[in-house]
Amino acid sequence: MKKVFICSLLVFGAMIMAKAQSKKFLIDNIAAQVGDKIILRSDILNAIADYKRQGAPVIPDQCDILESELIRKALVLQAQRDSLVVTDDEIEALLDNQVRGFIQMYGTQQILEEIAGKTVYQIKDDFRPIFRERKLADQMRGKILDGVRVTPVEVKAFYDKIPKDSLAFYESELEISQIIVYPKPNRDVEEYVTNQLNDMKKQVENGTKTFELLAKLYSQDPGVKENGGQYNLNRNDKGMWDPTFLSTAFRLKEGQISNVFRSKFGLHILQLVSRSGDDAVVRHILRIPTVTEDEIKDAKNKLDSIRGKIQAGAFTFNEAVNKHSDDENSKFNGGAISNKQDGSNYLTIDGLDKDMVTLLKGMKVGDISAPQSFTDERGRNAVRMILLKSRTEPHRENLKDDYDRVAKRVMEEKKEHVMRKWFAEHIPGYYINIDKDFAGCKNLEQWRHSVNNATAAQ
Repeated sequence: MKKVFICSLLVFGAMIMAKAQSKKFLIDNIAAQVGDKIILRSDILNAIADYKRQGAPVIPDQCDILESELIRKALVLQAQRDSLVVTDDEIEALLDNQVRGFIQMYGTQQILEEIAGKTVYQIKDDFRPIFRERKLADQMRGKILDGVRVTPVEVKAFYDKIPKDSLAFYESELEISQIIVYPKPNRDVEEYVTNQLNDMKKQVENGTKTFELLAKLYSQDPGVKENGGQYNLNRNDKGMWDPTFLSTAFRLKEGQISNVFRSKFGLHILQLVSRSGDDAVVRHILRIPTVTEDEIKDAKNKLDSIRGKIQAGAFTFNEAVNKHSDDENSKFNGGAISNKQDGSNYLTIDGLDKDMVTLLKGMKVGDISAPQSFTDERGRNAVRMILLKSRTEPHRENLKDDYDRVAKRVMEEKKEHVMRKWFAEHIPGYYINIDKDFAGCKNLEQWRHSVNNATAAQ
């Protein structure tokens, strides 16, 4: 069932994408029914087709998708019986977010509407009941699992059952925190870059060059350089965008180009391509003023002074992060560097940049490095110093070093058990009908057993 729960999340996205395509399977008979909720064969086939289209590494079969849908329908029915409430505002927010994702995927709202054969508003109307079902199912699952906890005794018992030769092997892992300072370029350099951007603006306005071409040639934003500097924005996505960038976009008229403005990433000009309500399509050109060795040296001196004060006990590394770091991604979590693969704070050497690896050489746990200059992911010159918080030796999994990992698996297993038990108790209370074409699905035996019991009772 754990596999099915994971699949159910993926299937939902795949079914949504399938509905956004103009090409659909014509088979539309009912594959299964739970209460008054039906599951169409076309939805299942379209979901599989979309997995293949996206090149998913694992393609769920019809049995897996059907079970995930049976689970969702049953949870929705129980949520309705328990009078769980989902507000219209919650659904509207989810729909807006999904539509923005589609627009980002296809490039523009116009292209999305051409592919779907419908307006954005019609697409949202189509998906509104599906999103309401998903939200109700999530709420019901949360209610069932509320209060599930694991104890140290359970964690140890779980660990003791693992054969010693099956224990996972972990490479050396590190916890690292950092303070980052971005050197400030001098005024002459900023003025030079500003003049460059103003010249680009004039070239577009007098028709000499297109904004798209100039963005491809000169923008230093690697994320959108190849597509002409284009972004899809929503006015409400304040946490996703630089505030100045977002506010500038929504002050413009369609086709208008902004004056040069500064964001946390550098200097920009921005053109509003189109706008519909709170949604906008923009193009921008980013130029990052270069900093000299003198400015880098000033930033290093600043961090070196902070390092000395930390070592003297004037304040902690965490306090220094809060006060002095320019890195918004880690400023409010003590400067911790996150593992991009699993979101944890445990890093392996092969996941670090080569300059960081060099910096770590010779460091012991608790050491603070000397300041180091580097280039960040967006191509900006920066200076950092790091704190090595912990380092594990390569080892077999054990409770001393890996308690949290083991506890997480115990929690997953316990939740799976709770859900299995809940379904075993509640499935007989629902009207269930499964098409005979799915008789070979072994994972649906529990559901078919309920059908047989209901038939016998009649």
